[in-house]
Amino acid sequence: MTGRIVDVLSPEARERLAAAVSRAEAGTSGEIVVMISRRAGAYRSVVLLTALIAALILPWPLIALTGWSATAILLAQAALVAAILAASQSARLRLALVPRRLRSARAREAGQRAFWSRGLSRTQSRTGVLLYLSLAERHAEIVTDLGVLQRIPAQSWDGILADLTRALARGEIEGGLTVAVERIGACLAEHLPAGPHDPDELPNRVIVAD
Repeated sequence: MTGRIVDVLSPEARERLAAAVSRAEAGTSGEIVVMISRRAGAYRSVVLLTALIAALILPWPLIALTGWSATAILLAQAALVAAILAASQSARLRLALVPRRLRSARAREAGQRAFWSRGLSRTQSRTGVLLYLSLAERHAEIVTDLGVLQRIPAQSWDGILADLTRALARGEIEGGLTVAVERIGACLAEHLPAGPHDPDELPNRVIVAD
């Protein structure tokens, strides 16, 4: 899932998700925002580090197992580095070089940055909730503001995220996000029910970072 977002989630699907957000917010003072990003990072430093390590390791088996000259080994090093850098031009192959833990950490950081940069902390009662999805990393994150965190512990979202991740693995992006939004709304309604004059402070439309 490293292509353009429009290829995996049509404008019509985004409109349906926006409607799901509106319904989910009807019973709560919480404000839900869905953001979908094509990827959380470029990982260029990881590719360069991989190429460097490979170039440093390569000479030793060549010295031990071949009679190659120093010039030939140097050329082999250069060719290996060039091959790794060329392969890394493919987003899919570049991601394959990145450890899963690092991909998840980068997606979590991207979700946190998006929460603050998109103004989700500016609601009157600090009840913003960001459902962040990075397609390339297949990682979902729920980031909440202080007003939500005081009522709902962060680990309460773990089941929703696990089910959403499984839906992504099956290619069910719209369905997985819709169910996640509904469950977030139900949880918010239980702990932060809607008041008589709760304004809709954040946009319901899906934010796309393609």
